[in-house]
Amino acid sequence: MAFRLITLNVNGIRSAANKGFVEWAQSTGADCMGVQELKAQTEDMAGHLDRVAGMQGHFHHAEKKGYSGVGLYTRHAPSDVVVGIGHKLFDAEGRWVETRYDTLRRKLSIISCYFPSGSSSEERQAAKFRFLARIYPHLVKLKAEREFILVGDVNIAHHEIDLRNWKGNLKNSGFLPEERAWMTKLLDKGGLVDVFRRLDPRPDQYTWWSNRGQARAKNVGWRIDYHLATPGLAATAQRASIYTDQRFSDHAPVTIDYGFTL
Repeated sequence: MAFRLITLNVNGIRSAANKGFVEWAQSTGADCMGVQELKAQTEDMAGHLDRVAGMQGHFHHAEKKGYSGVGLYTRHAPSDVVVGIGHKLFDAEGRWVETRYDTLRRKLSIISCYFPSGSSSEERQAAKFRFLARIYPHLVKLKAEREFILVGDVNIAHHEIDLRNWKGNLKNSGFLPEERAWMTKLLDKGGLVDVFRRLDPRPDQYTWWSNRGQARAKNVGWRIDYHLATPGLAATAQRASIYTDQRFSDHAPVTIDYGFTL
């Protein structure tokens, strides 16, 4: 009994498809796959990227073309789909899609989420902090109501082990003290679990690399793509892996097998 869940920031799903993403997805045996940074609209995906590997896609597209957007491909028909977090500005950016699988015995959600990056400007960093302030109570409230696994690009490396050059990034977006403290609060006070790190304590396990300076070839990376789960679901996690044999974007897919079925 297993549920295979994958997350990947595709950095443009049409670009990823041109690099073999669809063929790879067919080989994974995934039950569900979260994708982020689609950079596409409904009409761009209709007929060829709205279903992948036998899984139906559910999407939250950004209003701005060529920007953000998230999706969940799932083999199991959800009882409901929730798009957005109820914040007008962030919902316009296409950052949250949640598929719900509710029965008389259990309320369960799978979520694909794309947290803002703050690296481009002080303004975007301020927006990132506003998003963190908004998403924390949203997740805490959701945890009180249902089990869930959130997968996605969180754009935060939590600990020194989670990026190669941590000393050189102490003042850079993605490793700022305030961002790391937010993640600590989410896992400690908020009660969620960083599932990959629970399963794999090794260093040098990264999911994103800069396109500059042969960072990927040298494995000078960051671990910023997560599975964040409520404790009961996290406790069923069995295996975790980061797939680096092929390159679909500047991120790598993170696969975790859980011991439950929908």
